[in-house]
Amino acid sequence: MQKTFIGTQLRQLRRDHGQTQVEMGRVLGVSAAYINLLEKNQRSLSVPVLMALADHYNVDWRDVVMDKSANILADLRNAIQDPLFAGSQPDIQELRAAIDHAPSLVQNFLKLHQSHRTAMDNIMRFGSDGMPPELLTSSPETIIYNFFRDHFNYFDVLERAADALIAEEPSQPYEMQRTLRQRLFTRHGIEVETWPVEQMSESLRIYDAERSVIQLSEALDYQNRAFQLAHILCFVELSDILNDITAGMKAESKRAIARCHVELANYFAAAVLMPYDAFHAMAEQSGYDIDRMASAFAVSFEQVCQRLTTLQRETKRGVPFFFLRVDKAGNVTKRFNATSFNIAEYGGSCPVWNLHTAFRTPGVILPQFVELPDGEKFFTLARTTERPVYSMQTQDRRLAISLGCEIKHAHKLIYNSTFQKPADDAFSRIGINCHLCLRRNCSQRAHDPLFAELNTDTSRRGETRYES
Repeated sequence: MQKTFIGTQLRQLRRDHGQTQVEMGRVLGVSAAYINLLEKNQRSLSVPVLMALADHYNVDWRDVVMDKSANILADLRNAIQDPLFAGSQPDIQELRAAIDHAPSLVQNFLKLHQSHRTAMDNIMRFGSDGMPPELLTSSPETIIYNFFRDHFNYFDVLERAADALIAEEPSQPYEMQRTLRQRLFTRHGIEVETWPVEQMSESLRIYDAERSVIQLSEALDYQNRAFQLAHILCFVELSDILNDITAGMKAESKRAIARCHVELANYFAAAVLMPYDAFHAMAEQSGYDIDRMASAFAVSFEQVCQRLTTLQRETKRGVPFFFLRVDKAGNVTKRFNATSFNIAEYGGSCPVWNLHTAFRTPGVILPQFVELPDGEKFFTLARTTERPVYSMQTQDRRLAISLGCEIKHAHKLIYNSTFQKPADDAFSRIGINCHLCLRRNCSQRAHDPLFAELNTDTSRRGETRYES
């Protein structure tokens, strides 16, 4: 059994209640010395102590044992790579010590750095003219991204709800649309209609709650029709659960919360169409063969990719992936992350990454080894995905998606079935954004980096005007 260490969480809980180690030990029925060992992670948490913590401090035991230090460490490592901090930087041991001994300071530092990054992103987006009044306000997309990441991109209550629905309505994958239609009608009196594209005003799905009708566009294929029905079913049957999940969300706007509810309903829909246990088993057995899983569960390539990022159940984890989707202009249209990969929010991601070249070979999976400026290495897959076509004018609205994992997991993927530890020259040196990348002599550099100066040699012309 895996040992559970809660040093940082326990120390913070004790400080929040203004207690000494002696006082906490007295409340929990253990010695102060034992509390000290727990806080130093020199003893693992026992079940009786866990139950005592839940009883006496009115905390959810899952919040106690959930270790977010890996995400915090990744965020901290990414933050200090900012050119703003060029020079001597703390090593990994110092960063871990900061997380263990000054968690509030670390959180405030990350919050401050996020505000700085948001300000710089907004400056790059809006320029000096027309600057928005709330420069440091994060977008709803950023808030949602961070919210999902804080939950390890996994929501057990939605997984259980999906499992319960499947137990009540057993169905084969290619019968799921019919099953969902029947459930919506028999339990809620909601009819499902398919409408011609010309009558939908370029909408793919409209739910008229007053008339109890769901209108689906003919432009939707089978996979997406089933997905949209499961999505609406989440709002109809699980609205209280959605509110409970987002009750503690750090969002000031109703728009951000509404957007989060949409993403959570998408999560539920994916869990219905791709039940956790069966999906995890096939992922492991097939070597994470995306097309194989898409066929087995009657879903799309993109739906499989996004679902793979959610395989983070404590007792049955899959490979941790990040997911990124961009349009042909490089704008980020969707992102989810269960890794330490630092995903750009607004686009402008590195052209060295073959995510952008995927548009040249539609439908072809492009594998790539990549290395970030801080030395982290990943194995990534890139492929195009199609949007529904309404007319001649809406043809070729392709998007490109990337799925990636840390290099240590690459051997599990069929796309790298002949895995051997790749040589250093097999890795493409990428950055997150030209404005923040300090790589020298990059043949793809498009901008000077912020907060850093590249040397200029008037007697030399390199591959770009920034390299001289």
